[in-house]
Amino acid sequence: MMTVDEESWDTPVGAQLRAAQRAELDNRYGNSDHEPGTPPTGEDIAVFVVARDDNAVGIGCGGLRLLGEDEAEIKRMYVIPAERGRGASVAILRMLEDCARTRGIRVLKLETGSGQPDAVRFYEREGYSKIDPFGPYASEPTSLCYARTL
Repeated sequence: MMTVDEESWDTPVGAQLRAAQRAELDNRYGNSDHEPGTPPTGEDIAVFVVARDDNAVGIGCGGLRLLGEDEAEIKRMYVIPAERGRGASVAILRMLEDCARTRGIRVLKLETGSGQPDAVRFYEREGYSKIDPFGPYASEPTSLCYARTL
């Protein structure tokens, strides 16, 4: 049975999952300069969750960065390729949405990219609507931004 729990940003499993995400995106975009804006850190991520499989092995993660009083951005949403299609992404997203509601956040935003059509399909299927690029993504040609009112 898979579990999704809130954990510290600084755990080794979180660092491993974020490094795997970075490597996958570097490969998809052909370079390591594909993240506009300031990369998230333990200081600016209000919530970080990790999904684990039956053996307590980390298989995915996601975080929330506060954007204002009632808005947050989903950051570092990732599931290892071998576990995709088994519900981990949905479980992580639901946990992030629940954590956001608990904190009084009304709107979740996110940025993905043109090199991630699977992510675009996932977010659209999960009720996120395309919005104009916001913040550091405003002038980025590969950025695709989405939002959902909780």
